[in-house]
Amino acid sequence: MTYTFVTLFKNLVEGYFHDSILSRAIAKNILHVHYLNPRDYSDSKHSKVDDTAVGGGAGMVMNPQPLFDLLKDLKKSDENVHIIFLTPVAKPFRQNDAKRLALKSHIAFVSGRYEGIDERVIEEFADEVFSIGDYILTGGELASLVICDAISRNIEGVLGNSDSLSVESFETPLLEAPSFSKPQCYEQKSVPSEYLKGNHSRIRSLKLALSECKTQFFRPDQLLKHRTRKSYEK
Repeated sequence: MTYTFVTLFKNLVEGYFHDSILSRAIAKNILHVHYLNPRDYSDSKHSKVDDTAVGGGAGMVMNPQPLFDLLKDLKKSDENVHIIFLTPVAKPFRQNDAKRLALKSHIAFVSGRYEGIDERVIEEFADEVFSIGDYILTGGELASLVICDAISRNIEGVLGNSDSLSVESFETPLLEAPSFSKPQCYEQKSVPSEYLKGNHSRIRSLKLALSECKTQFFRPDQLLKHRTRKSYEK
């Protein structure tokens, strides 16, 4: 997989790939990461990339020229590149999107700044547009990294143990059951005793019950999906 980050602030993104799982994936040539700066494509004297909003309004908007030229060049270099824009006014990114996008060969993330990107750029070049939540960030870089990380975990060879993907939250409607490590007792708090008895059938039953409890507390909407699915399967 190749990732291209279109950003005015490469340093905000680059450091994330210096450590841990994604760093090892890059070292193994599973992932390749590149950066493109719209300022390098600006035809203005001072490499300007923003302008006042037409029709009024506070703040500046990223104007179309630098991004049009940048993305045209990017598509010329790889016609299969899948271009994603990050904006709060878009559909929410989900786990199924991460799994689907993990099958792509090249994804470009376009990170907006200021009050956003001129809509004509999005209309011309966006293959998909995503939001990571109902809140506003100062730029799209963090959202790009969130989506990149979620996609990367679903690419073969990135995780040390691919079996871990099958038991995570959102692989089913239920949230993942609580996890515990050694020691068995810490600060007078013990792990569930059933976990220690070696009866895998009863452990699975307990984990399912705990998973349902956690989902009921944090995401009752997901528990309703789970119960609806179970009723269809009967």
